[in-house]
Amino acid sequence: MADCKDDDHVIAAAQHIVTALGTNSNLTDDVKKILEELGSRLSTMTLLSANKREINEIEKRLDSVQEKIASWESDQSIWDSSSGEASEYLQAVEEVRRLTESLGTLSLNENEAVKLLNRAHSVLQMGMAKLEEEFSHILVQNRQPFEPEHKPFRCCEVDFVDVESTISVEDDSGNDSLRRDSTTSKGLEEFIIDLIHPDVIPDLKCIASSMVASNYDQECCQAYISIRKDAVDECLFILEVEKLSIEDVLKMEWSSLNCMIKKWIRAVKIFVRVYLASEKQLCDQILGEFASVNSVCFAEVSKGSMLQLLNFGDAIAVGPRQPEKLFKILDMYDVLAELLPDIETLFSDETGSSIRIECHEVLRRLGDSVLGTFLEFENAIESNTSTNPFAGGGIHPLTKYVMNYIKVLTDYSDTLNCLLENHDEYPASSLSNTNPVVEEENENKCSSSSTSMAHHIRSITSVLESNLDGKSRLYRDESLQHFFLMNNICYMVQKVKGSELGALFGDNWIRQHNRKFQQHAMSYERATWSSILSLLKDEGICNPGSNSVSKIVLKERFRNFNLAFEEVYKNQTVWLIPDPQLREDLRISVSLKVIQAYRTFVGRYASHLDGGRQSDKYIKYNADDLQNFLLDLFEGSPKSLHTPRRR
Repeated sequence: MADCKDDDHVIAAAQHIVTALGTNSNLTDDVKKILEELGSRLSTMTLLSANKREINEIEKRLDSVQEKIASWESDQSIWDSSSGEASEYLQAVEEVRRLTESLGTLSLNENEAVKLLNRAHSVLQMGMAKLEEEFSHILVQNRQPFEPEHKPFRCCEVDFVDVESTISVEDDSGNDSLRRDSTTSKGLEEFIIDLIHPDVIPDLKCIASSMVASNYDQECCQAYISIRKDAVDECLFILEVEKLSIEDVLKMEWSSLNCMIKKWIRAVKIFVRVYLASEKQLCDQILGEFASVNSVCFAEVSKGSMLQLLNFGDAIAVGPRQPEKLFKILDMYDVLAELLPDIETLFSDETGSSIRIECHEVLRRLGDSVLGTFLEFENAIESNTSTNPFAGGGIHPLTKYVMNYIKVLTDYSDTLNCLLENHDEYPASSLSNTNPVVEEENENKCSSSSTSMAHHIRSITSVLESNLDGKSRLYRDESLQHFFLMNNICYMVQKVKGSELGALFGDNWIRQHNRKFQQHAMSYERATWSSILSLLKDEGICNPGSNSVSKIVLKERFRNFNLAFEEVYKNQTVWLIPDPQLREDLRISVSLKVIQAYRTFVGRYASHLDGGRQSDKYIKYNADDLQNFLLDLFEGSPKSLHTPRRR
């Protein structure tokens, strides 16, 4: 160092002499040029001498800081020690960074100086490696447990109707109270949880700042992504989301797939609204000062898991369009649509654009699947054929299934209307206008809801009526044909009147279909009882050419009436009217006609029969007996009249 100072004195003296000589006006141009060149060389020598002094100073400082950094190169975590050691280490690393920058500003022509710069980079790399190790260690050791069964996770869950039971062919009066129950969308900040213990956030932030300032942002990113990606993957495992390919999903049985969809619906809402929102906050807390690093880290941490969830939705969307899947696909569509604003907020910048785009695409494909499946339901009704009549003339399973199905669809009115109205390729009615039932429905649209969904729902019930009409023709007995249609149309009306379907169908539809099933009830009465009641008329009772009663004709009338009534009783006790009010109304209507006619006929002609046993042989039943027998009709329980009942 003394030699450097002596050299500086000699160079300074020489510069002074050159400067003094340069002021002499008597010097020739050649001499002046020589003096200028000499001055320039002396200036360069001065700069090199200064650089050498600075390099010597840097070397001393580098020796000191390298010793400090090397002393911490052990398996023990610095941040597990006292906070003072962690602070000292960060200061040492910062010192190396500044020394490296200082060396970079110097004119380093000598091999010794270049070696010193390389050495500084090596020491900095050593410090960065330790910081990266500490960064990862703190992230791992301070993870908070993920417990989705606790709040605020439950507030993000959705409870859906068990659609399979709701649209069961077994009618369930309790279904009227079933509704989808979903949470109101809330801001992301309301669901934030701590994924890392808050106490270590400042330490992680300091380490990240040091690494980014030292141009080791890529290493910082890699460490962060590696640790947090494992945590995110573990979150999906806890939420019971399996990694499945589209092929795996398409091969699954519906019962298993149905269960997986329920898990997916719960998982995606918790994952986006709670977990990813919290992950984004964590990333902002640690890396928020470095926008590009922050966005890259969050996108890479969450991308794989988000795509895993979206791929499942995509697999469901491209699967077969079967009616029983519609409600679950609608649930998936609604949840993803509800979460779309949250997803766009989380992945708002360019690095998250691929996730946003994929989310929109999956939502679109789910919407297409909803529409395709909805229209396929109509086709399935139309193609539902039977070769044998439905026993008992009661409510056909298809009627129950369809009416309960469309009843549940009212919970999705907003979604279905939006999808139908935004897709021109799905017309308001896919049925042919040549269908007379559809023509009748088209006449009624002006008096009821005119939404796209309402048109489709009415179209579906029109197809159902046409199908039921075909099924009624399988009965050989005309009265049973009308009885069957009466039951099924009455059921449709009751389902519409007792639910939100009423608003879709309108009062005019309800009035028309009330008349329809009442007309079928009257047609049943005519087909069943007209011939029996004709036996109780006066015509043909008297002998030709006189007013005397023909006992032979009278006995035949009573005998035929007994046989006909017993045959009706035998057959129609097996027939079923499930609706209590309709059953009671029809019994009353039949009773008023039959009992009154019978009582009048017996009262008028009983005395013309021989008394005693002869009378009992032909008048087997009194009016009260018949009244009681009529109460046995339409219960769906076979009975027969082998012997007369006597009071």
